[in-house]
Amino acid sequence: MSPEGATLAPGRDGPRAGREPGAGPTPGGEPALGSRTPAAGRPSGLRVVDVTLWYGARSGGIKTYLDAKRRHVALTGAFDHHVVVPGRETTERDGLHTVRGVKVTRNDYRIPPGGRGLRRALERIRPDVVLLHDPYWTPRAAIAEAHVHGAAVVAVHHGSVALAAAGMPGPDGPWARGFRAWMTHAYRDVDAVMSVIDPGPCSGRAADLPLRLGLDPAFRPQAGVRRGDHVLYVGRLSRAKGLPELLEAARRALEPWRLDIVGDGPWRQGLPREIAALGLQDRVRLLPYVADRAELARRYAAASCVVMPGPNETFGLVGLEAAASGARVVTTSGAPAAAAIGGLGETFPVGDPVALGQAIGRARRAPLDLRAAARLADAHAWPVLFDAEQRDLTALCARVRAGGARRS
Repeated sequence: MSPEGATLAPGRDGPRAGREPGAGPTPGGEPALGSRTPAAGRPSGLRVVDVTLWYGARSGGIKTYLDAKRRHVALTGAFDHHVVVPGRETTERDGLHTVRGVKVTRNDYRIPPGGRGLRRALERIRPDVVLLHDPYWTPRAAIAEAHVHGAAVVAVHHGSVALAAAGMPGPDGPWARGFRAWMTHAYRDVDAVMSVIDPGPCSGRAADLPLRLGLDPAFRPQAGVRRGDHVLYVGRLSRAKGLPELLEAARRALEPWRLDIVGDGPWRQGLPREIAALGLQDRVRLLPYVADRAELARRYAAASCVVMPGPNETFGLVGLEAAASGARVVTTSGAPAAAAIGGLGETFPVGDPVALGQAIGRARRAPLDLRAAARLADAHAWPVLFDAEQRDLTALCARVRAGGARRS
């Protein structure tokens, strides 16, 4: 785990600046940077900034959420929305601010050198509220910069200590202790934590706001797509995502169903060797990452079931997408998505390939319920969820201005 890479400037821990949301021109008559006087084509009202390192070309849930949010604002003008992420160059276009970073993974993730670019972006934007979607991009410096400009700060808890430690080499224990200490450090001065799960064991902070995860309109029951006989995995190719257990379940299966694995990730090169070692080379297909949502919905619907075997999922958006597309789904019993999916899913205990195989068998035999899938899709439409999130953030900003936000 790397240190933050930036030191807080003197005075940044002091009292918060006094810019109020809706502030008008400066006494000299010039509009203040970040004023609420609407510019042509720009919405007035709440100014929201989402910040994350995890925004690569082949990213998963965080990018899905942010892209959906940008589309929602473009269509509705509900609030003034900005996203700050690493990129090849430092640029800004239509509210997407990129800070030059170095590419570090196959998913096109980039790491900026320190936090200066992020702090400058926040200084230019002058937000009302900042949502930090990971605890790694110089969080304390980013929080201090946001507070200088009067903004509320929300730590959005997407990960977990267990999931982060499982992706590192060697025993999990030392890594887990390190990640727990870092998350506690990163969340210490935020005004609220937003999460699907209880973030307390990872950070020492309870969830103050719900993290609402929605669905692209493409994820609905697929008319004309015939249910096939194969099993489907979609996601990051990593041991930490439960792929070893899924392959072992395939090896033990009495029915020789085909397994399609769709995605990319750090185990992409080693996975064919593992498949061959288990004698599954004739039953397992490795397929490339699918970016098109409509195509992905058809892939889900065409499977006999979709399996999400990860032991440390903090939600499991793939499971929700697949169920809304009309597929039967298999998840671990502790995945938050299991509760949302309800009767459209089967569950199994973490780390048990025998129970996983049995859950796959039940899902493959279960009849489809397209009416329930349609209801699930309606309940998780992004516009409904973003409207609720906007109400939460507006209330949080009011509490912060009144001095009532909780920071510990």
